[in-house]
Amino acid sequence: MFQYAAGRRLAFMLDTELKLDNSWFDGSNERVYSLEYFNIQECMATQEEVSTLNPRNSGILEKLVKKLRGAKSTYFHEKHFHFDPELLTLPDGIYLDGYWQSEKYFIDIENIIRQELTIKFPQSGVNRLLADQIADCESVSLHIRRGDYVSRPATRQVHGVCRLDYYDRCVKQLARNVDKPHFIIFSDEPEWARKNINTTYPTVIVDHNKSHSYEDLRLMSQCKYHIIANSSFSWWAAWLNNKKNKIVLCPKQWFKNAEISTKDLIPGSWMQL
Repeated sequence: MFQYAAGRRLAFMLDTELKLDNSWFDGSNERVYSLEYFNIQECMATQEEVSTLNPRNSGILEKLVKKLRGAKSTYFHEKHFHFDPELLTLPDGIYLDGYWQSEKYFIDIENIIRQELTIKFPQSGVNRLLADQIADCESVSLHIRRGDYVSRPATRQVHGVCRLDYYDRCVKQLARNVDKPHFIIFSDEPEWARKNINTTYPTVIVDHNKSHSYEDLRLMSQCKYHIIANSSFSWWAAWLNNKKNKIVLCPKQWFKNAEISTKDLIPGSWMQL
């Protein structure tokens, strides 16, 4: 979603078409491409187009010929995690390779991004009933990200997992600002959440969407307040909530490696705990 938003902003300013390369998902056993469920401007790049722009997909001889001919670079790789203003000035015909995790890359077309990152079809069944409940109470989405953050040592070493004391502090902070909060808990391990999140406030644990994670994202964004994990999934759920009086609590240390600068990741109105 960050990648789409950054690319969409650049394409919009250049009055050109954004094309998506989803070939990464071909080699992933854990992730599936899901932007197709959103109202985005979806146009897939061909393998030939990707190979032309991305030097990683070019042969050694082809790279050498391009260099000798003095061809302009068609590839822009993310240099660091924090905001890079150079991306906003790039020309057409560029392959973007990075995460681009800052609203600064697309905040000037915020309304377009909010509209396009909506689900194509209306809520129904249990999700519709839960959405009505969310609208009728002081709903707080609480997101717990575990999954590969726990099971894969390399991923755990980079990201780490939000501790229970973080959620406890967030719940207490929300309760000081919100009268009668009602916590709607989302997690890729709902049973873990059921056993470990203890609060005296009303709670609902959402565990029915399973492979339809975009439904959880929509429900989270409909909540009035948010406690997010160190996860872009709940970051986007909170960001897509357009209520002016929303409260968003997020972890002060996003990565286990504290040396990674996240100064441009968190919007200024959000509270870091």
